[in-house]
This record gives sequence, C-alpha cells and structure tokens, in this order.
Amino acid sequence: MSTPLAERMRPKSLDGFISQKHLVGPEGALINSIRQGLIPSMILWGPPGTGKTTLAQIISEETQRPYYTLSAISSGVKDVRDVIDKAKQSGGLFTTKNPILFIDEIHRFSKSQQDSLLQAVEKGWITLIGATTENPSFEVIPALLSRCQVYVLNAFGKDDLETLLERAILEDTEIQKKSIKLVETEALLRLSGGDARKLLNMFELIVNAHDTDTISVTNAVVLQHIQNNTVLYDKTGEQHYDIISAFIKSIRGSDPNAAVYWLARMIEGGEDLKFIARRLLILASEDIGNANPNALVLANSTFQAVSVIGYPESRIILSQCATYLACSPKSNASYKAIGKAQQAIKQTGDLSVPLSIRNAPTKLMKELGYGDEYQYAHDYEGNFVVHDFLPEELQSTKFYEPGDNPRENALRDYLKKRWKDKYDY
Repeated sequence: MSTPLAERMRPKSLDGFISQKHLVGPEGALINSIRQGLIPSMILWGPPGTGKTTLAQIISEETQRPYYTLSAISSGVKDVRDVIDKAKQSGGLFTTKNPILFIDEIHRFSKSQQDSLLQAVEKGWITLIGATTENPSFEVIPALLSRCQVYVLNAFGKDDLETLLERAILEDTEIQKKSIKLVETEALLRLSGGDARKLLNMFELIVNAHDTDTISVTNAVVLQHIQNNTVLYDKTGEQHYDIISAFIKSIRGSDPNAAVYWLARMIEGGEDLKFIARRLLILASEDIGNANPNALVLANSTFQAVSVIGYPESRIILSQCATYLACSPKSNASYKAIGKAQQAIKQTGDLSVPLSIRNAPTKLMKELGYGDEYQYAHDYEGNFVVHDFLPEELQSTKFYEPGDNPRENALRDYLKKRWKDKYDY
C-alpha cells in the first residue's frame, strides 16, 4: 500500500515548512529557541492539518534530540511512565538534549494521565510537546498548562494552500507520473477548510480517479469526486466553525427553530457537549445580558448539567437552553459597556482612584485623606447618594447604555432618577 500524498509531502526541515510564519518565520516566536536548541515544553493549539505533528518532528530533528510519541487515544498512564523512564536514562536536568515527548490530541488525556507528566516536565527529564485542536485553557489541567508555553497554529491561508499544491505537482514522484494543470482551485481550497492534510488527500483522490495521463483540475471536477462537501458534519474542520456560527446567530436572531436545527446538526456529528454549552454561556451574557438576567443562570446550569450527564440525555437540556435563549429579549449593552471602558483605559492609562473611595486600613492612610468624605449609600434615603466614583478625568463618562427592552428600560428609569445631573440617561 502506497504512502498517502500528505505523508510523502511532510517537510523534514524548517526550510520546507509552509505557513505559521508567526512561529517559525524570520521573526517567529519559536525560531530562536529552535536554532539555539533551548526548547520549552509547549502546547501546540490549532485546527487539524496545520502542521502540529510536523513541527514537533522538525524541532526534534533541528535540535538533535531523542523523540518519543504517544497518542492520547490509545495510550495510558503506564505508556507515559514507560517513556519517561526511557527519557530519564538518556537526558536530564543538566542537559539541553533531554528527549522530546510528543503527545497527539493531549486534550483527550484524563486528569490522572496529565498528572503523570508533571514531575517529568518539572524536573526536565522530558520536553513535552502536546498537540490539541481544543482550547488548552479548558482541556489541559492548570498545573501542566502553567509549565508549558502555548503556541497557536492557524489554518492555512489561500497562498499557502496553493503553494502546497504546486509543490506536490513539482516534487512528488507519484504525482509527476501524470501531467496536471490547475485550472481552478477555489473548490479545493474551500473544501479543505485550511487543512493541509485534507487538501492533499482530496487532490490525490482526484488524481488517482483519472485514468488519463493529462488532468485538468477544475471546480466541477473537484465537486464531482468529493461527495461529502456539504452533507457530513466535520467537527474538526470548516463546518465545525460554520455550524456553531449559524447556531449562535440563529439564537441571537431570536429564531428557536433554526437554533434547534443547527444544534441537532452538531449533536448528530458528535460535537463536544461542553463546547456547545460554553458558547451558550457566552451568548447569554453577550447577547441577552440584563434584558433577561435569568438567561445566564440557565446557561450556567446547562453547562453544569451536561458536564455530568453526557449524551444522549444532554440533547434535551441543550435544546431547552437554546430555545429559551432564542426566545429571550436581546441586549448587548453589557458587552458594549466593557468594551468602552477598556478603550478608555487604553487612552487614559491607569488613572488614580479618588481619595474618597480608597481603602484606609492604616492610620497613615487615614491621615493622608484616604476615605475622607466617603458617603455610605445606606445612610441615605432610598439607599442612594450622588457621589464621584470615577477618576476625575472621566467624571460623567457613561459606559453603560441600557438596551431598548422592558427590563433595561426599567433600569434606565432607575438610573435617570438617581443620576439625572451627572449622566445623560
């Protein structure tokens, strides 16, 4: 059985590595470490087919280190300990040549499996390189994450994908057995979703499907031979992002029917439950907020529930939450407010806290005026008194503008009565 084109085209050195210039380009974040052989333990985070495995292998070659590899799908704690024992015999704390342990899909490792790596990483017995398609902040335990640098790999861009195709035509001996002309590449690029491996696999399939020695690759030819372009849900590819986008926008647009449809697409495709629930949590605050504060409560309860229940019952909980959020009044006022406040900080810097609302735990601070003239709201009628809480340079700056919905209109009336002489509500 012949080796797949994607494997044959796997680069062996940095010179042949396409894309990820922000990491391994002339000014890349990793390039100096590789050249000097001083490699930190790291997590490579990015979509499939962006070169995570290849980059780990190249780092090993460039730094001339022993290289061990495990897959989180098939390896257990015993496998990890066996590799660490071997690594301890060939490296250690006082050498820069300690072995590299590459773990593919490290997000699939359980907590106990990840815990088994901690001492080896801490002591320098191994340099860990983990690859993941999932956000490591959620999927890698904090103790291990704190010992690693996280580097983000991006999906291949149009120019990189076209370069990859041209290189395959010019350099691969199997492909060179036929005369290939790239007439149109839009369909190939679109269906690849920025996944280099997927692109080369599709390209090879098309080439092998032709008996003739001369092949003209067009969009029509590509679509004729690639049958799964719109039917299947690829939870690690382009549709992963397109469908979650459609799901969120359907809820934001208050369409529960569309929301349930896109939710079903993700469920049928085996999407990660917590990924869906996390997005609902974000939406509940970003797109609903104070228009219906209960939305965030339900979204948080949904996240907790699906975390302990799993499929298939979690589909009901997700459906309840999605339809509730879709039917809720919408407001992005809180989202806009924090954005305005952060922009003000970037423009004005770290302004001083007014003396009247500073903490005064010591005698010296009290003598310096900390807390002077502070008015305790509960000492006044209605538990309110007008006071200056913002830095002097930002007095009367309004960051929060309530949305136009019953709940926030009531909030606007509340604020208008109390702050009518200070803020324009």
